[in-house]
Formats: sequence, structure tokens, C-alpha cells
Amino acid sequence: MKRLVAVAVLALAALLGGAGTALAHNVLVSSDPADGAQLAAGPREVRLTFDQPVRSGEGYNTVTVVGPDGSYWTDGQMRVEGNTVIASVRELGPAGVYTIGYRVLSNDGHPVPGKVTFTLTTAGKGAPAPPPQTAEQPGQQAQSEESGGMPIWPWIAGAVVLVIVGLVLALRLGKPKG
Repeated sequence: MKRLVAVAVLALAALLGGAGTALAHNVLVSSDPADGAQLAAGPREVRLTFDQPVRSGEGYNTVTVVGPDGSYWTDGQMRVEGNTVIASVRELGPAGVYTIGYRVLSNDGHPVPGKVTFTLTTAGKGAPAPPPQTAEQPGQQAQSEESGGMPIWPWIAGAVVLVIVGLVLALRLGKPKG
């Protein structure tokens, strides 16, 4: 019986101990402008820095700057430089809260969505950009739940199979010969 418990505990520890790295997605560590910043003049670009490199060239990474009236202010293509994603921004228009919505392809291949906001305290004279061709509703991208990753049910099924195999082996090998 002691052997059975030991095998079950080791199987569970191996399963839970290995799951951490499989679920390691990129995490936003800083932004320029910073989240919640109060700016008198709009930035020329936004920089989002993550804890791991962001995959580039996949056609999946997006950054949008959405103004208080729902208009878009990103100018041109964004670029990836290692852990940093950079997007050019037009001269901003109305004063108010601007949302930087992003969706990047994590180093482990999973999408990572999020948002950062800043407030423009003095109105600018800029004109908004046309909406991106594949644009979601303003703010929707930043609020969407993470998707496209591996579902959890295969991990649960794998854990069940490991425990069952461990129990069968422990019972077969634990029987006295004779």
C-alpha cells in the first residue's frame, strides 16, 4: 500500500511540476506611455515591453490606439524588436482617455491580449486614421479573453491516464512472487 501511495504522489508531483512552463505566456512589464499617464502632448509612438521576446513576422501582432471618441490614431505598421513592440502614432486630437489595445504572439506561440490607457489633457490638432481593415470594435480587442491556446482537458486526461498507469504498475509490481 505504501508503494501505491508513493507512485500516486510522484505521478501527481510530476504532472503539476511540469505544467508551469507550458503555461508561461508573455507578460507586459512596461509601456511608454505608462498605464494611467497624464500627457499634455500625444506620443509619437507607443512602446510595449514584455518579459520575453515577442514572435514577429507571424502577421498576428496588432497594436491600436483608440481615442475617447472611438477613432483610431495608429499610423503605419507596428514593429517588433525583441521584447518590445513599437507602433507609430499620429498627432492626437481630442483630449480624453486613449486606449492602447494590443494582441501579440507570445514566445510560446499563444496570443496575449491586453490594454493600457493614458489621458491626453490638452487637445491636439491631429486627424484620426481610418479603422484597420481587420479591426474589432474599439476596446473589444483589449477586453477579449485569451483564446487560441491549448484547452485544459488534454492535461486533465493526461493526468488521469498517468495516475491509472501508475496504480496498475504499482499493484502488479507490488505483488509478492511465489
